[in-house]
Amino acid sequence: MDGELAVIGLGSVGSMALWRAARRSRDVVGFEAWTPGHTRSAVGGDTRLFRMTYRRGPRFTPLLERANVLWPELEAETGHEILTRCGGLFIGARTGDYLPELIATTTANGTPFEFLEHAELADRYPQHGLRPDDCAVFDPRAGFLRTDRAVLAATQAARDAGAEVLEGTAIDEIREEPDAVVLRSGSRTWRFGRAIVAAGGWSKHLLPPPLAAAVHPRRNYLTWFVARRPEEFAPARFPIFGRIESDRSLYGAPSTDGVTVKATLDGRSRPAEHADRVQRELTPAEMAETCETVAEFLPGLVPSIVRADAFPDLFTEDQAPLLGTLPGRPRTVFATGFSGVGFKMAPASGEAAVALAFGEPVAGVEDFRPARFAGV
Repeated sequence: MDGELAVIGLGSVGSMALWRAARRSRDVVGFEAWTPGHTRSAVGGDTRLFRMTYRRGPRFTPLLERANVLWPELEAETGHEILTRCGGLFIGARTGDYLPELIATTTANGTPFEFLEHAELADRYPQHGLRPDDCAVFDPRAGFLRTDRAVLAATQAARDAGAEVLEGTAIDEIREEPDAVVLRSGSRTWRFGRAIVAAGGWSKHLLPPPLAAAVHPRRNYLTWFVARRPEEFAPARFPIFGRIESDRSLYGAPSTDGVTVKATLDGRSRPAEHADRVQRELTPAEMAETCETVAEFLPGLVPSIVRADAFPDLFTEDQAPLLGTLPGRPRTVFATGFSGVGFKMAPASGEAAVALAFGEPVAGVEDFRPARFAGV
């Protein structure tokens, strides 16, 4: 046997799973096709939003609450600043669909928030160009995560705890036997007691046919703009934001470099043939819509894209992750298909995957069981 647990893929969730696994076993190996934090992965783009007010229903709340604890724990253990809590502002029309749905879900979850009427919103956050019916929900626990730093910190913490990391080792095949999980990369094979599949957009070929048929890679793009007055978009004055109107949507984060601001259209992912072949350049239509939206919503930004990139992620048919085992395959935990929303919950998802791999029950992940796509 080559180890107790293998973690395949060291991106958003895999790096966190390796970190949590290494705290309980020194017999853990992580496999990464390139290097942790590489530029091809869904981790790319510097930052991701962290928020507790979430309109996708209560099923994500247990993972969000646990992640809210684990991000500071990773910071304390590694000495890296990963989560900056600058608050979160979520804007929409009072009579629209988005804001009432967000308030209903947040209230049902018991998550603290502050409702801002139009006048107060305009007074406190004049950076946003508002429409007459706009109001907002303010999330005091929200902020932004430094993605590359988080993945590298978690991977290094796992190494420091005794985990082995094999970089440049893409897993071509995974096979479960009664007493082991067999991994193959080229002509080399390994045997482990358990395995976690967390390869993101590259997971599909490692999934059993019913799961592979239910997932597909998609392309997500990000854009950045120069601020006319950068101090107005510093974290102390400009919270992360999400904004959904009837005809436009945008989300973003404050400036992390004192010059540019991330502001990106929401809900614009597109199917991709393969995670290796994602079109990284934006189309003229994507650039035009983005610039038009920024010109209206954030007039303090120069409406010209100064940086853009695109990254792959794995989406499921119902846009909920795969997190768990399948009947008849108890040694393999699938932790993938997070459908563009996984980073904020990554340490909690990674921890849950490790617990499941060691045969422990995990509350709050029942809706994410892979068996929902296997007819079980």
